[in-house]
Amino acid sequence: MTAVAGMNFSIDSWDPGYGSSMEAEELARSGAEVELEVEVPTEQWAPIDPSPVSPPEAVLFVDGVRRIDARVWIDDPAGMNSASIGLCASYAAGVVCCCAGRAHVVATDVRRGVFTVASEAGDIPTSAGVYQAFRSAAKDDKPLAVVLSSALQEQLAETELDTAGEARRAIAGHVGSDLLVVDGPLSGRTHLPRAVGFIKSHQTTYLPGELNAMVGRLDPHQRTPVFLMGTTWVRHSWYLRLPSVGGPPWSGVVRVEAAPHLGRAEVAELANLTQSVLGRFASVEYKDSRAPQNLYPIAGLERDLRHRLGDQQFVYRALRRAAAR
Repeated sequence: MTAVAGMNFSIDSWDPGYGSSMEAEELARSGAEVELEVEVPTEQWAPIDPSPVSPPEAVLFVDGVRRIDARVWIDDPAGMNSASIGLCASYAAGVVCCCAGRAHVVATDVRRGVFTVASEAGDIPTSAGVYQAFRSAAKDDKPLAVVLSSALQEQLAETELDTAGEARRAIAGHVGSDLLVVDGPLSGRTHLPRAVGFIKSHQTTYLPGELNAMVGRLDPHQRTPVFLMGTTWVRHSWYLRLPSVGGPPWSGVVRVEAAPHLGRAEVAELANLTQSVLGRFASVEYKDSRAPQNLYPIAGLERDLRHRLGDQQFVYRALRRAAAR
């Protein structure tokens, strides 16, 4: 915290190009139904210190990246309607395994797709690969750009799910216990065993005022008690502070999610495990502009996946050549 002309302020180390780790100007109270007494009674809510745990032999980090390669206009072959716009996108998912003191990529999957509401759309073969057609229904209450972006995100999530299964098969027989960390919400993946979702930034507050304020007072490695919340889907969750140096009250705070079907003892054990495990991979400011929340294995996997998407200019030229045929 720095004082200038009587004003106290602090600098958020999070790269402003990624927004903010906590969107204070947009922070709103969620309408989610929250059950606070999953782990302890509400009146006993307090920061929880790390406890001794048996660490997993391997920690698997799952992440995905997406890139819009071009916008495409798809003509109506019957000439009845104007052309419809679509998105040509490349996306990839991968898993990095941290075990025996090293990190190595155990699974990757790169895909390309054209996303549109045009019913007559088909696959686009190019020298950079085939863009598979994904057709969505237009919605009156949503802009077309939102519909297409959501369709792309759904396919990326499916790719991440497939890749996580492939990674678990790849390490079977070589690793005993493991923990699967999904970068982002656990939605659609709550059936995965020993899995947690890892949310780096915050746009919504889920806890009542006095308990939400407690999150900002967590020390490094401390967490809140587990709570259960339901929006369009139900999950367990807790807040955890990663090791960090100074900054705003929520600096280094992440929210972790777990499946709703876990029992009280099982989800508490999983929460304790994340306290022991995740802090080891926290990044630092001089190495990562989204420190400490952008964990080292996730940052490295993102770089690897973006490289695997291929050169954007080469891909764009391949699409232009395909359109000219």
